[in-house]
Amino acid sequence: MAQIIQTEMTELVTPDLANFSGKMHGGELLKLLDKVAYTCAMRYAGHYAVTLSVDNVFFKEPIYIGELVTCLATINYTGRTSMEIGIKVISENIQEKTVRHTHTCYFTMVAMGENNRPTPVPQLELTDEVQQRRWNKALKRRQARFKLQEMMKQIEQEDSDEDLQDLPAIACP
Repeated sequence: MAQIIQTEMTELVTPDLANFSGKMHGGELLKLLDKVAYTCAMRYAGHYAVTLSVDNVFFKEPIYIGELVTCLATINYTGRTSMEIGIKVISENIQEKTVRHTHTCYFTMVAMGENNRPTPVPQLELTDEVQQRRWNKALKRRQARFKLQEMMKQIEQEDSDEDLQDLPAIACP
C-alpha cells in the first residue's frame, strides 16, 4: 500500500479570522498550520499526533480577507516516533487572479499510541530525488534544533531568580 505523505487544505479568509488591519491574524494562521500538520501526520502514521515544535514561521507576507489560503503539507522526515511536516502556504486572490507563496514552515509531530505514549511511525520510503532532498534538509534542521536546544539550556542555566526581581508584582485575588 502506498504511503500517504501529502495533505492539502484550503480555507477562505473571512473577517472573523482577521486582525485589526484587515489581514489574517497570525494566531489564526498558526491554528490552520497546526491543523494541516496534524492531519498530514495522522494520515501517515495512522495514530493521533501531537505538535512537538514549530520552526521557521515568519509573518513576512500578509494574507488578506477574501483570499483563499491553501496549505500544502508533506512528510519530509521520519524518526522512530516523530515526523517533520513541511508546509507551504499559498494565498490566492480570486478577483485579481493572483497567487502568492506567503509562508513556509516546519512542524515536528509525534505519533501517540496507547496511554498517550509515543508510538513508532512507518519509515518514510524515499521514492525520488525530491523526497531525498527534503529528507536531507530535514536532517540538517533536526541537528540545528538540537544545537539550539543546548544553547537555550545554557542560557536558562545562567538565568537566576534575580533576573525576575524587576518584574512587577501581579495581584491575585
